[in-house]
Amino acid sequence: MAAPQGGYPGQGYPAQDPFAQQSPVQPGFDGAQSQPPQAGQPEHEAGKKKKRGYAQQAYDFGAGANSALGGQLQGAGQFQQPGGAPAPAYGGGYAAQPEAQPAYGQPQYGDQQGAPVGGGPTPGYGGQPPYGGGVGYQPPDAGYPGPGVPGPGGVAGITQGMGQMGVGTQPQAQPQQAGARPAVLNPLYTTDLLSQPFNVAELDLPPPPIILPPTSSVTSSPDANCPPKYVRSTLNAVPTTHSLLKKSKLPFALVIQPYTSLHDVDDPVPIVQDQVISRCRRCRSYINPYVTFLDHGHRWRCNMCNLTNDVPQAFDWDAATQNSVDRWQRPELNHAVVEFVAPQEYMVRPPQPLVYLFLFDVGYSSVSCGLLATSARTILDSLNQIPNADRRTRVGFMAVDSSLHYFAVPKDTDENTETQMLVVSDLDEPFLPIPQELLVPLSESRLSVEKFLTSLPAMFQANQSNGSCMGSALRAGHKLISPLGGKIVVITASLPNVGYGKLEMREDKKLLGTTKESGLLQPGNSFYKSFAVECSKNQVSIDMFLFSSQYQDVASLSNLPRYTGGQTYFYPGWNAGRSEDAIKFATEFSDYLSAEIGLEAVLRVRATTGLRMSTFYGNFFNRSSDLCAFPAFPRDQSYVVEVAIDESLTKNFVCMQTAVLHTTSNGERRIRVMTLSLPTTTNLADMYASADQCAITTFFSHKAVERALSSGLEPAREALQSKLIELLQTFKKELAGGNMGGGGLQFPANLRGLPVLFLGLIKNVGLRKSAQIPSDLRSAALCQLSTLPLPLLMQYIYPRLYSIANMPDNAGIPDPETSQIVLPPPFNLSSERLVPHGLYLIDDGQTQFLWVGRDAVPQLLQDVFGVSDRTQLKVGKSQLPELDNDFNERVRAVVQKSRDYRSRGVGSIIVPHLYVIREDGDPSLKLWAQTLLVEDRADQGMSFQQFMGTLREKVS
Repeated sequence: MAAPQGGYPGQGYPAQDPFAQQSPVQPGFDGAQSQPPQAGQPEHEAGKKKKRGYAQQAYDFGAGANSALGGQLQGAGQFQQPGGAPAPAYGGGYAAQPEAQPAYGQPQYGDQQGAPVGGGPTPGYGGQPPYGGGVGYQPPDAGYPGPGVPGPGGVAGITQGMGQMGVGTQPQAQPQQAGARPAVLNPLYTTDLLSQPFNVAELDLPPPPIILPPTSSVTSSPDANCPPKYVRSTLNAVPTTHSLLKKSKLPFALVIQPYTSLHDVDDPVPIVQDQVISRCRRCRSYINPYVTFLDHGHRWRCNMCNLTNDVPQAFDWDAATQNSVDRWQRPELNHAVVEFVAPQEYMVRPPQPLVYLFLFDVGYSSVSCGLLATSARTILDSLNQIPNADRRTRVGFMAVDSSLHYFAVPKDTDENTETQMLVVSDLDEPFLPIPQELLVPLSESRLSVEKFLTSLPAMFQANQSNGSCMGSALRAGHKLISPLGGKIVVITASLPNVGYGKLEMREDKKLLGTTKESGLLQPGNSFYKSFAVECSKNQVSIDMFLFSSQYQDVASLSNLPRYTGGQTYFYPGWNAGRSEDAIKFATEFSDYLSAEIGLEAVLRVRATTGLRMSTFYGNFFNRSSDLCAFPAFPRDQSYVVEVAIDESLTKNFVCMQTAVLHTTSNGERRIRVMTLSLPTTTNLADMYASADQCAITTFFSHKAVERALSSGLEPAREALQSKLIELLQTFKKELAGGNMGGGGLQFPANLRGLPVLFLGLIKNVGLRKSAQIPSDLRSAALCQLSTLPLPLLMQYIYPRLYSIANMPDNAGIPDPETSQIVLPPPFNLSSERLVPHGLYLIDDGQTQFLWVGRDAVPQLLQDVFGVSDRTQLKVGKSQLPELDNDFNERVRAVVQKSRDYRSRGVGSIIVPHLYVIREDGDPSLKLWAQTLLVEDRADQGMSFQQFMGTLREKVS
């Protein structure tokens, strides 16, 4: 067995097969590699999947540093062994706790806290937390961790984790007084960052549990608190005062993702159909599971501002059946996430139809790379998928080179079924030649639209124009659809170089990597921001699909989606002649067209008195201090809202309610409401023990993008590093007693991933110090860092690395219980993990790399790629061949599963390119893949070891 690598201590193997109970969602929790075969042991019998020679060769590697979770010392808090007792901690490697813990509130935890209101005896100090059997909070189910125990990932973990609102007790119709603050929130487990290194599998752990007082909700529903896939807080215990928050140096912010799928059918939410919407008269919050009923249930007290409101008469009555209904069954009292069908007063005008206006670049570069033909063909093939349930969806088409080309598509019933092309060359004041026929109902003009899309590429196949008046085309398109609102879809492979919003070729290689580089990340023309704000006012959203092989000024063009709730999709060097390029774009564009969107949407977050939403991050326009406007609400983005504490919080728990008012794709006005409840604390230890490292990283990712665009890349990187130092210093001073115990770095176990996540952020292509990154690539990466949903953002910052050659027997096949494909255990991102005879998958969610070691055995190459000699491998963009052997099937299943966003509770259209890389092959490809190995030293960035050394120096 190889010696442990890289300063990680050796591992203890579990005695039994560690894969017997492995969850597919959290690979590798129960030890990450199977045992190395002993000399003389027989191989698996025939009928079992035979271990091939390449897997055997790789065993001595698999038994190294990362093979069990966490790299912890023997005897430290190990992960739960199959059938064994659970470990008392969140990640691998948290120190084992003695049986009898000192009383909560002894000096090691800071000040005593949590005495019950009313001065009664303090329950459960020093013993177990008093999990009450009352309504609202129950002991965690078997299988879900108590405070600090690693739990299941994925949906199971989420629903269990956040559904702590008591199960099995009868709803109480009597008013409940909020109970005492829970005596014990999440216990603080301190870890040494230097001797107990981070393991990537910890990123799949659910956030620290939200431990609410008993009886905090009016029903005993397990769904009374918001699941983290919709809303995550950076702190799952909220400080009662601004000064305590400031002292902690931790951020308080919400990461909000109102939709977790591109289609409602994949993400069902309870719908309140009867249009009885009960809201607080003063703060306008929606009734939710945390209100209190008074006066025999005739009135309710708002949990945000304490005002007493009347319960609507129709609240207990079903108008459709003319029967009384059981109030305690209503979705809004049982579910933290509900959607209300809105009555008339929630509409400024009748619900608008869905409108898509396509702006095609028909210049020479777009036609010659096959973009025009591919996009026209994809729209043609996707017409059935465009949301059109109410048969009101409209489409329009414009073509752009140095002139504007309008297309008047006739209705199918018209005598003349030929589409007319109308060319306008006046770019300063483009007029609409015949406004009424340029946006046509898809249902009534379906045949004409099909005929037009079929003939479109031929119309421009000889076009030699290199001009692009995209700015003027956008103004014309805005004029065309602004009476209705809708989406402008821009598909372009050129830099706008004539007319409005004309852009210059600004890229200058000499500036890359210097302080002047940040100028290239600013818009080159003020038109793009001011025009975007104008679009937002008129409910027009813009999505940009950018394909240029030369400089395209993504920095300027991405402002259009940024302020209109759209997205920038960037395909550098795209060419339809490569089937991989054509398939990727066609698949993504088709998914984009099929996605449901919310129209004329606004988002607002309300909170308990004393809390205020101070700053908003994401793609939208901030219409007033707390209202975010989205002409179209996308399904594949998330938003971050920073929360300020303006006055002391006196309640035992606080609530924050996010509401998204929107029109669905089929013309129904709805309000999606998400209510998150969090306990309050006066104790710094509780705050640190309840902090969510992934939500904190997401918040600082948005802050870093903001800093990079306003002050430059170097200040953004420095701000991230100094924030980390500040947190480590604060923890050392306030909670580790100023003692670093043998020169280590003390930090809470639940935040152990922060240093490596921050390093991943500093090394991300959007922020990395380098003179090799074109500004378009950087700008596109900054767009990703400020819009990706949390699970995808974590993978983008810290990619996944899987060993394929020696993956366990159950990897790549469906788990018998969940039917989900099991992924191999992930490895930390270090080249120490790569052995010369191995095969590895590196995946950041945008690109996948299959790394073939220079000593890969012929049998492995034959089984996976169908070639026996490494030199015959097709390197670069590629697809895996479908071969008739089970290992090839399993490898393809792993590659596919790694792209499976839906199982992670996010919507995304992205299909990553797969690049095959030979370790002894193309140096530039190899270098690109190596930049994803965050823990290595690369370009001008330091290794993780060096980074930790720097932190330690600064902290001590």
